[in-house]
Amino acid sequence: MRRIVNSLLLLLITLAARSQPLATYVTMQNELMVWDRGMIHKIDYMIPTSLKTGRIAIPYLDNSRTFKIYYAGSMRQVNVGFTNNFYATDNLVAYLNQKSLYVFDKGVNKNLTPICDQYFIADSLVLFLDGLKSQYSVYYNGQIYGGVESFVPDSTLSAIKVTDNIIAYNNFANQFRLFYHGARIAQEDNPVSTFDAGRNTVAYVDADRKFKIFHSGQTFLVDNFAPLSYHVGDNLVAFVTNDGYFKIFYGDSVKTLGFFNPNYQVGDNIVAYRDPSGYMKVFYKGEYTDMENYYPTDMVIQYNSLAYINTNNTLRLFTEGEVYDVTNADLTKWHLTYDVINYQIGQGIFKVFYKGTEY
Repeated sequence: MRRIVNSLLLLLITLAARSQPLATYVTMQNELMVWDRGMIHKIDYMIPTSLKTGRIAIPYLDNSRTFKIYYAGSMRQVNVGFTNNFYATDNLVAYLNQKSLYVFDKGVNKNLTPICDQYFIADSLVLFLDGLKSQYSVYYNGQIYGGVESFVPDSTLSAIKVTDNIIAYNNFANQFRLFYHGARIAQEDNPVSTFDAGRNTVAYVDADRKFKIFHSGQTFLVDNFAPLSYHVGDNLVAFVTNDGYFKIFYGDSVKTLGFFNPNYQVGDNIVAYRDPSGYMKVFYKGEYTDMENYYPTDMVIQYNSLAYINTNNTLRLFTEGEVYDVTNADLTKWHLTYDVINYQIGQGIFKVFYKGTEY
């Protein structure tokens, strides 16, 4: 029994380590380094010409324009001199070889179409204009869903949001449509004037100027009047109503924070806002955290984290409900990638900070 328990603990620890995001930096010797599961590895000896950091993969063009992808602890060479465009998200890498579109998914390269003039990538899907079939198609969950929308040659969709696991758009017939969990949803038969999207969530103002939210398969009529402003994150919407109330939709319900029109920012799972006293507060998964007695002008929000340098010259990090003072050293530069901060002190000191631990 003890052996079984130890094996299960080892499995859980391994899975937790693998779920950690990646981070990269370049040393003063021009070496490309990657932080992966608590370890720092050298993956190239020269500065890449272009690099993108995804949550589980790092694609880049090296100094000779060879396209490579770091994934699952090893480097994979994809091709030499053909890749001219690429992006990385939580789970996917999409790249163009001339006009041929590929996706790198769970360690496997797949060709989506030999001719592509336009594509959008999110954490678990790729929307692309298939030049051979003259239609938009979606790659999702290992499958290609064709005929999402046909199109008139030399034209594209007029308004579109592709984010996380959902696509929202006004089509050529001026109908508002969603693609969610492999299905196209006829959301509205008329175009919507404004809309925004996040994970499982789309907020929009319909043709009658009513404010609605689609969330996890349900549509909620939130207000009979269009809001003064709104922004969508992952499973949440922050908005200021037409009559001046600041509210947050979360967990299928609306929470009223008060009668004020604040400065606020929404990113993934976080809402940062200035309360009526001028203080900075953070809303994260139903909880509120006081951060500062002022509202910082520069902050970065990604995934479950928010970072900024406060008036005491301290790099402060909010991540998953916890607040950390990372360092008060004079920084040459710093970056927040997903929930990982990497920063440079002086010319040669490089650090990585993740969930309270410095590497």
